[in-house]
Amino acid sequence: MDAEQTIAEIETLERIFAVPDTRPLSASDLSAVNRRHDDMHAQSSWFRLWQRYGVCCRS
Repeated sequence: MDAEQTIAEIETLERIFAVPDTRPLSASDLSAVNRRHDDMHAQSSWFRLWQRYGVCCRS
């Protein structure tokens, strides 16, 4: 296999994956992001207070 061709293919793939995804988020995408965020901050007492008593757009 040609090393230069392999390097060129890898660089092409890097350029493709560097382009931001401009598709709108679906409801399931937002739900997954919110769940991941809540899981990350679940141990924070401030987050639990905010989640219980703060202004929140999610149930």
